[in-house]
Amino acid sequence: MSTIAKPFGMLLLWLYNLVGNYGIAIFLFALVVKLILLPFQMKSKKSMMRVTALQPQIQELQKRHEGNPRKLQEEMSKLYKEEHASPMSGCLWSLIPFPILIALYSVIRQPITRMMFAASEVVTTLQEYFVGKGFDIATSGRTGAYVEIQLADLAHQYWNQIQTDLAGKIDGLMNIDFSFLGLNLGQQPDYRVLFNGQLTAASFGLFLIPFISAVLSWASMKISAATNPSTGNAQAEASMKSMNIMMPLMSIWICFIMPAAMGIYWIANSVFGILRDFTLTKVFKKQLEKEDAERLARRSEREKELEEKRLETERLKAEGRTELNTNTSKKKLQASEKQKSEERKAALERAERAARRERRGIAEAEKPASQVGSRRYARGRAYVPDRFTNPEAAEEATLAAALESEGADAIDETVEESVLSAVEAVEETPDAAAEAVEAAAADPDAGETEIK
Repeated sequence: MSTIAKPFGMLLLWLYNLVGNYGIAIFLFALVVKLILLPFQMKSKKSMMRVTALQPQIQELQKRHEGNPRKLQEEMSKLYKEEHASPMSGCLWSLIPFPILIALYSVIRQPITRMMFAASEVVTTLQEYFVGKGFDIATSGRTGAYVEIQLADLAHQYWNQIQTDLAGKIDGLMNIDFSFLGLNLGQQPDYRVLFNGQLTAASFGLFLIPFISAVLSWASMKISAATNPSTGNAQAEASMKSMNIMMPLMSIWICFIMPAAMGIYWIANSVFGILRDFTLTKVFKKQLEKEDAERLARRSEREKELEEKRLETERLKAEGRTELNTNTSKKKLQASEKQKSEERKAALERAERAARRERRGIAEAEKPASQVGSRRYARGRAYVPDRFTNPEAAEEATLAAALESEGADAIDETVEESVLSAVEAVEETPDAAAEAVEAAAADPDAGETEIK
């Protein structure tokens, strides 16, 4: 902690030497910290506003992929990447002020060793000296945690005396005045002054610091929430409302158990936070609106290009001028060639069969309108194609189709095809021709197989 606190102690001491007022130095310290963190907080604020603006699209994805969390996560990650947004960015940078607060608390609580950088022996020497003078110096408990700030305050009050009495024993000790607007920022606010008859302007001013800090903390969070668009997430908004109540209450408690200097820092931090949020929201709102307009224009242009390409492809297809996609994989090309070869083979077989039928004088069997493939009555035995377009004759045609199909085979395996195969076999095997023809006529389903 001493390593982390050292730069903060040096900064606070430099600011005190610059302005000569401890309270103003605390305000300036808060301002410097805000300026140092401003680039990170700008990134956090912009990312938070961008993520909030994406809530309608996120809710649409949640509805679309309900029940599929893996796909939802993939789509949300893709959306965040395209929009250059990160939901964790705002959370990460919002945690930075806490280590700073802890380091500053260490500097304020131990001004002799961590602000003036005096040796620990100086603290022991001062403690023994003031105890010897009859001062009540607590060394344990909650009050004992602030022994250094108590000793530094007493050293300021009796500066000339300790310079004489402790000459050569307090090297590094500086004369720090903790007063600000009539208040001693080295002391802790005490609510008991309202009841013990020790109420003064100074003690009442210290008593007010925790409440002023709480009000400004609440205002800072309220303004920050108001300057961001609503997320539409009821649970998140309820949690934020709870935080808006708990954080100010916590700041009251913290400011009552710590030196008033911490309350002043908290007040300054809230004031600068309000100014920062108001300014950044105004600036980023304009930037995001401009970026959104540019993004929509790019998306519209891209969609226009894709539509033009689609129309051009359709035109080339209609003209038969489409080119083979050279990026197609070898496996797909082989499958395409195989399909084309099978289609050519089937077409040749159909042509040869038709030619044989024509040479032998065999007419094609009439196929019913209900036939699909080899299934003669796939659409129904009483199927009439024009039953909707010609409803007047539909009833009579349906009855006729039903009568015609009654008792007929459902599969289209004609006797003529088997006979054709048998006749062709006569030329090659005349001894078995008569037997093959008789078998084909007796059993149409097996005729062709037996001849072969």
